[in-house]
Amino acid sequence: MFQPAGHSQDWVMEGPRYGLKKELGLASVKDEEYEQKVKELQEIRLQLQEALLAAKSWKQQLMEDVDSFLPLAIIHEEKTLTMEVIRQVKGDLAFLNFQNNLQQTPLNLAVITNQPGIAEALLETCTPQHLHSILQATNYNGHTCLHLTSIHVYLGIVEHLVSLGAHVNAQEPCNGRTALHLLMDLQNPELVSLLLKCGADINRVTYQGYSPYQLTWGRPSTRILQQLGQLTWENLQMLPENEDEESYNTESDFTEDELPYDDCVFGGQRLTL
Repeated sequence: MFQPAGHSQDWVMEGPRYGLKKELGLASVKDEEYEQKVKELQEIRLQLQEALLAAKSWKQQLMEDVDSFLPLAIIHEEKTLTMEVIRQVKGDLAFLNFQNNLQQTPLNLAVITNQPGIAEALLETCTPQHLHSILQATNYNGHTCLHLTSIHVYLGIVEHLVSLGAHVNAQEPCNGRTALHLLMDLQNPELVSLLLKCGADINRVTYQGYSPYQLTWGRPSTRILQQLGQLTWENLQMLPENEDEESYNTESDFTEDELPYDDCVFGGQRLTL
């Protein structure tokens, strides 16, 4: 009942190649030239595949301190190269936030080297759901990006990070210091004012119980002392008594007969004081 569709005379005479050439707008091209075009297109396709594979291996290549090209470009302050890498890998959060041996992310390195433009470009690649975790990520020393910017006194980056949601009262794990505590060693009143403006808790204490104000004792900046003194609770202004000195003085009151009994033996011989 159904008959196979017949081809026009032109199709029969010229064959399928002519139909394809006509469809591509190459009907007037000679067969030799057509073959050459096809070959060139195939070569371009192969080159593209090789380039994609090269890009993939380039992203996976690690060098000194388990750094990839992006961290190294940031460390050496190659801004043009850094921005190009960020552009090419945009959306690959695993690559953009990979941590090296010191647990430093590219964002940490941009902060440390005072490159706010690079830091901003990296933050722009983050989706809202990833931004919070990136801002709270810590390096080997337990420092967040905000801690690092405070340590290096980069006011502009501090303000930008806080505006994006960085936790201004985050405590590093070693001593429980916040960014405000860390600033007491650096004595920078401008950054102290900025952190207070951003909501830093002036009465937050370290794991040893020290407030930022208590850490200003013996420091040269009276301006910081005045800034903190106006807002710090009274019980967090005075330094606690030194218990070590008290115990030392107590031990010195022992008489020779009252010294604790000692039965240490070394090489079979009793040790004498």
